[in-house]
Amino acid sequence: MSLASGTRLGTYEIVSLLGAGGMGECASAGQSSRPDVAVKTLPARVAADQNLKRFERQGARHAFSHPHICSVFDVGHATTSRAQSTS
Repeated sequence: MSLASGTRLGTYEIVSLLGAGGMGECASAGQSSRPDVAVKTLPARVAADQNLKRFERQGARHAFSHPHICSVFDVGHATTSRAQSTS
């Protein structure tokens, strides 16, 4: 899945791609209640194995505030067919 500008993932709208690698893509995104957030997506091959469970555990574990750890606001699942482009 490519995180093109204008693509919507749930309530988040992608602004720009920040980076991509073997574990997925990370993009700058916005939401009405949180205008500046980062969205990370995993490729299907990674989401289908134990890495998905690791990311879900990390998301649940980081539901606290610390100045040197990013906050996790949301964890969700989407398929390519559910991502919608607003462009």
